[in-house]
Amino acid sequence: MNEKRFIRVTGKVQGVGFRMWTQRQARALGLLGWVRNVPDGSVHLAAEGPVDSHNQLIELLHQGPPVSEVDRVESWLFDESPEGLRSEELVATAEFTPDFSILS
Repeated sequence: MNEKRFIRVTGKVQGVGFRMWTQRQARALGLLGWVRNVPDGSVHLAAEGPVDSHNQLIELLHQGPPVSEVDRVESWLFDESPEGLRSEELVATAEFTPDFSILS
């Protein structure tokens, strides 16, 4: 069964290759979506695909790439994520693509 999730990762996750690493992991798991840095220092991503792939990605996100320091990974079904996280124009119009886009 497929689902669409919104995920927020906090910690030392910017400037350490976290988005590119996440993109590679998501592609390998067959997920569609996007990832981006946020001004508050966190990384946000939206992913669509099988539940098992989401669970694997979330486990991987807790580890992150070698130079990152992940404090927290929060995950919601996309439509149940906090309104403030998904109401922004960029998020509302971003496409769920197989290349798992890195948004600016």
